[in-house]
Amino acid sequence: MKNRKNSQLVFSTHEDVKNTQEEGSVQNNTGNTAYIERDRKKRRGKVVTVISRLQGNLKELQKELQKDCGAGGSVKNGNIEIQGDHRDKIAAILKQKGFKIKFVGG
Repeated sequence: MKNRKNSQLVFSTHEDVKNTQEEGSVQNNTGNTAYIERDRKKRRGKVVTVISRLQGNLKELQKELQKDCGAGGSVKNGNIEIQGDHRDKIAAILKQKGFKIKFVGG
């Protein structure tokens, strides 16, 4: 099997492969800055909280934020979108995980 940086492995029993997959997790957040903004554009007046400029496993973090906020959400274009205005709650959760927080917009 060729080693490709951009390949997405579906399943492997090899131990080294499992360890490298887990390194992409969002656990080490020192120096990682999360930009949080409230957005309504092109959403028919509905408010969405957008968390941008994050690195790591966004899907895992998105699921955790959804659960803690009690709202729906998704990962789009490298951003996490949570339905509703949850900026303060998300900021507290991310600060607890070691992120630096910056609010964008008014």
